[in-house]
Amino acid sequence: MAELIYERQALDQGYVRIAGMDEVGRGPLAGPVVTACVILPLEEDRILEGVTDSKKLSPKRRAQLEAEILAQAEGYALGIVDEKTIDRINILQATRKAMAQAALALEPPPELVLVDAVGGLAIPMTQWPIIKGDLKSYLVGAASIVAKEARDRMMREYDALYPGYGFARNMGYGTAEHISALKRMGPCPIHRRSFLTKILGEGI
Repeated sequence: MAELIYERQALDQGYVRIAGMDEVGRGPLAGPVVTACVILPLEEDRILEGVTDSKKLSPKRRAQLEAEILAQAEGYALGIVDEKTIDRINILQATRKAMAQAALALEPPPELVLVDAVGGLAIPMTQWPIIKGDLKSYLVGAASIVAKEARDRMMREYDALYPGYGFARNMGYGTAEHISALKRMGPCPIHRRSFLTKILGEGI
């Protein structure tokens, strides 16, 4: 389970409204990058057991925790940047853009945002980048769960729109099934063209 070391440090420094933020979807060949910014109560008796990096959780447990997080959240917001923007500005800048979207959408805004790894966000609040924050910070872990569940729902919807790539199973990541389908059918509208040159060559 993710710990509350950074959260306690922030409380000790006088911060009251503290958010955690994480992204999902930097590596896939298709679909958007999605971020979540989440504010949860930090009283000991309200800490949700099992919150950690979303990749460490089973789909069933992740869905359960998402419901618990959203029921308890004092505020949360998503940031979504699509594949065309990723191709245009690159995935790191797209991630920063999505993170800024999520943080700025919270009302009232947080005083401090604990962020998984990424720094230099264009937001007016204090930000603490934390390497492996989804494992080390309770709030960042919660944000990773919310972002993962939101993006997975989007990819399941895309699977119905663009069948044959296995999006409901691979979530846009470059599995053998997905790459085989790409070579057979070519890219669909939600593929990140800048990610496909090594697979399909320059003429995509």
